[in-house]
Amino acid sequence: MIYGLMEVEKPKMNKKKIVIVVSIAVAIIALICATIFYFVKFHGKSVGENNTIEKDSLAVAPKEMKQKQKHEAVVNFLPIYSQEAKVRLNNIYHSGEKAVYLTFDDGPSKTVTPLILDVLKQENVKATFFLLGSRVELNPSIVKREYQEGHYIANHGYSHVYPQIYSSIEAILDEYNKTRQAIQNAIGLEYDGHLFRFPGGSTGGKYKKIKEESKQVLEENQIGYIDWNALTNDSAGAKTKEALMENMIKTVGEKTTVVILMHDAGDKILTYEVLPEMIAYLREKGYVFKNFYDIME
Repeated sequence: MIYGLMEVEKPKMNKKKIVIVVSIAVAIIALICATIFYFVKFHGKSVGENNTIEKDSLAVAPKEMKQKQKHEAVVNFLPIYSQEAKVRLNNIYHSGEKAVYLTFDDGPSKTVTPLILDVLKQENVKATFFLLGSRVELNPSIVKREYQEGHYIANHGYSHVYPQIYSSIEAILDEYNKTRQAIQNAIGLEYDGHLFRFPGGSTGGKYKKIKEESKQVLEENQIGYIDWNALTNDSAGAKTKEALMENMIKTVGEKTTVVILMHDAGDKILTYEVLPEMIAYLREKGYVFKNFYDIME
């Protein structure tokens, strides 16, 4: 009889254990749910922001995404002045492609260059900066940002003092090399853009003869040069955004390939202010934005 009673009560003991286990499981699940609710309630904004970033990335048009990935890949890429690059540079205006190169001289500056970089980043446009070595030494972090964001770093000499830079062929080469070293120090790489823009342009003027004589020496040192075929006159008298825009539209005209001269020195705030409008106009006209990585591949 006793054995019979034990056999009858044994299932009741198992049932009690089951109830206890289930109760513990429910408590754990409730704790987990409460934790998740707390996180979502108090950190939902951060989660939303992350989701927005991911959606924005997916919303980029395939063509623009491809261009973005291309220029992200050029970080730590060192330009090469090959024979093919020389041919492309010499024939830049005869490629048959509707392309525009935005170029900025005389920087970097603390006041204007970062603002221009912000616009270029927002518009997903890569430009080319012709830097002055003396200003590179003052603003190395800005130069590094230019490089890291996929813009092409080119050379505009060190001093921009005409009598000094054009005193001899050796002086021109020395100014190039001094600026190249300053750029390398700023970027932290053995970088050479192999591209020079003569202050005042490569032709004409008081120093025409020395400029012409120096071109062969530059070539022997694997240094190409480029001028421009359109400009805003932001350093030659234009005083309003409307004037800058008008000059750009007039000089671009119906050209197929365009190299636009602008400046990012500290007093060129109008260049920053008109830049979004310029980019919108050029896009509407069907131009593809390029920089000199597309030449010095």
